[in-house]
Amino acid sequence: MGVTLRPATLADAPLLRRWEREPHLIATLGDDDWQWETELGRDLPWRASLIAEVGGHPIGFLEIIDPAADEEQYWGDCGPGLRAVDIWVGDPGSLGRGLGTEMMTLALDRCFAAPDVTAVVIDPLFGNAAARRFYERLGFAFVERRWFGDDDTAVYRLERAVWAECRARLTPAP
Repeated sequence: MGVTLRPATLADAPLLRRWEREPHLIATLGDDDWQWETELGRDLPWRASLIAEVGGHPIGFLEIIDPAADEEQYWGDCGPGLRAVDIWVGDPGSLGRGLGTEMMTLALDRCFAAPDVTAVVIDPLFGNAAARRFYERLGFAFVERRWFGDDDTAVYRLERAVWAECRARLTPAP
């Protein structure tokens, strides 16, 4: 399918705001204000904000953070060796085509390329059954139900060894 990732820039803020208003995302993003116009202008060593594209056409967003270095400490005191991922397909025409799986595969490969990363965490809304099935299919294990602000979430964790097994299953044979 050919998903590629590029750094998100301030020029992407209007697109991201438009995607946030898409019906398929309203119920999945919670009530957080991502503050695109401010945050996309900040170059932080512990965060990668990325736009997913297919053939140069933006289709989604993903963010990878080192939660131990996150200045907001969203994940709390979690120690070194973790990455946290937020991901969504924004373009409604790109839904149901396997692009989310491709995006997440790229994100996880990027996370585990760092030898010190032992696991990845993610926090879909607890009531989002489709997202939870998606992460479970990729090897994520449910850890706990947790409130982050006003968001009732399901915390999932993917260990490096589990991803290696799942990644092999996702890679087509030559």
